[in-house]
Amino acid sequence: MVSLLSRALHLASVVICLIVIASFTVFAVNQTSSASAHQQEVLNDEVAKPSTPGANRASGSSPGATGAASGSSRSHESSVHEAIDEASNEFTSPFSGVTAGSSSQWLIHGANLGLALLVYGFGLGYLARLIRVRL
Repeated sequence: MVSLLSRALHLASVVICLIVIASFTVFAVNQTSSASAHQQEVLNDEVAKPSTPGANRASGSSPGATGAASGSSRSHESSVHEAIDEASNEFTSPFSGVTAGSSSQWLIHGANLGLALLVYGFGLGYLARLIRVRL
């Protein structure tokens, strides 16, 4: 019975850590791909800048249109991605007070990842080993 509890805690620790790591990985990939797309857009706008003032206004409307298109593509996330994010948000919600004042998404997601790995990975893993050894 004790061995079963220890294994369940260890399994929960591993599953929670994998969910939080997967969520952070998806966040990082989305951030880097959108940054790359933004940089390519800026470079293309600089290269394609015409010398006439009227054409400049036409190219000025282009970034807004692509920004709207990228916003709509974000709304079409897969159900797996949504499930991972929801689960990760549930597991990291106890740590939201630590990063409440920050406006940096990288800091928020990084701190949530670190705290989740510390609490769930190390904490539950340690508790599982303690139960196995003590009882």
